[in-house]
Amino acid sequence: MQSRETAQGRLPGDPTPREYVSRTIRVDHAGEYGAKRIYEGQLAVLGRTRFGPILEHMKAQEQVHLDTFSRLIAERRVRPTALLPIWHVAGFALGAATALMGHRAAMACTVAVEEAIDEHYRDQAATLGDDEQPLREDIERFRAEELEHRDIGLANEAELTPAYRLLSAAIKAGCKVAIKVSERV
Repeated sequence: MQSRETAQGRLPGDPTPREYVSRTIRVDHAGEYGAKRIYEGQLAVLGRTRFGPILEHMKAQEQVHLDTFSRLIAERRVRPTALLPIWHVAGFALGAATALMGHRAAMACTVAVEEAIDEHYRDQAATLGDDEQPLREDIERFRAEELEHRDIGLANEAELTPAYRLLSAAIKAGCKVAIKVSERV
């Protein structure tokens, strides 16, 4: 079997393998930070309900993901996104706002975010080569946990949220914009 390298088949103007890996670590660090803040916002509203333990479980997994990318930021000397202060506020606000709409809306937020992250992590794993196998394995493991979070949201009536499709589309669009901006800024 032939070895595959990161960003193999890139075109002129595409990021170099080093730039691609730096962007991957930067955006994933930002995303996991934002995800942790979303759960903190949801817990501020729903923490004393029966959903508190569910949200704590998902937040704990996001913290492991964040810790991994924080370590990689330091080890690989990758500049973190300059937007962390914005994601600090925006993540908490999104989590709290959806939780204030009720547990179903909080779960709809989880489903939307995790579906956007699933697509994002899938694309990253496909682009990372054998030269970045440990990073690819982390991303694939985290992707599986994000899909678990999506399934938890679906099991807790996310799709019964009023205007579910509209809310989901808006959150996914916001995630995609945050991903593109955080890769570079």
